[in-house]
Amino acid sequence: MNRLFVAYKPSGIGSNFFLSKLKRKYNTKKAGFSGTLDPFAKGVLLIGFGSHTKLFRFLNKTPKSYRATLWLGAKSDSLDTEMIENVDILNELPMSLVVETIKSLEGELEYEPPIFSAKRINGQRAYDLARAGKEVILNKINSTIHETKLVNYSHPFVTFEATVSEGTYIRSLGRIIAQRLGVQEASLSALERLNEGQFIYDDEKALDIKKSLNIKQNFYLGDYENIRYGRVLALEDLEVQELGTYWLDNGDYISIITIVEDKVKYELGRIEC
Repeated sequence: MNRLFVAYKPSGIGSNFFLSKLKRKYNTKKAGFSGTLDPFAKGVLLIGFGSHTKLFRFLNKTPKSYRATLWLGAKSDSLDTEMIENVDILNELPMSLVVETIKSLEGELEYEPPIFSAKRINGQRAYDLARAGKEVILNKINSTIHETKLVNYSHPFVTFEATVSEGTYIRSLGRIIAQRLGVQEASLSALERLNEGQFIYDDEKALDIKKSLNIKQNFYLGDYENIRYGRVLALEDLEVQELGTYWLDNGDYISIITIVEDKVKYELGRIEC
């Protein structure tokens, strides 16, 4: 089965376990997902079956939007409710300060990722080292925060939305908000991914691949039997001959090619639409 669709992962289960449930539901063996969601988080998860798992890197799946609730005063090394150690009772903050602080995140942001993350340190996952009680030192990373807004402030819970570049850690954004509010400890009590780029949840309906790609279409002017059988394509037979990656429409199939120097190479030969 070849299929590309958006699923909605509930909180409380890992992305891999959720994928195994989808494989059983659709009776398929080869499957994958793009953009892991922690067990704590819920929301949009882009799923591919069969050969469509190869398409993830060519899809229009950024920026991503999230809705999160920050629990002011809740101490947790994981920056979420998984490892709550203590909760401090804090005085309520001015609404104007909360709004201003959340908006202050917008733009280019340099920050430290959570120690309980999937980043690798000498081949090991940071969260494995952290759970083992070992010291975890991560390099700072950069993210683009396109837009933020306050959804609700019911002390001590601050619910906000953020539209961000790929690879952004929302738990870290929560920590930064708390620091800028002058709050020593805070953790996320809820996290939901609303979309991945153009992709939103729509009852697991199959996606139109041709409308989902983030690369430009090119046009092959030669004998289409060459594409059908994966033969070498001549650069002069392409309408667009500039360097880059493109997709070709073969009716019920697409091919993805890259023009590099004076050559044309296949990234993906025949992908069923």
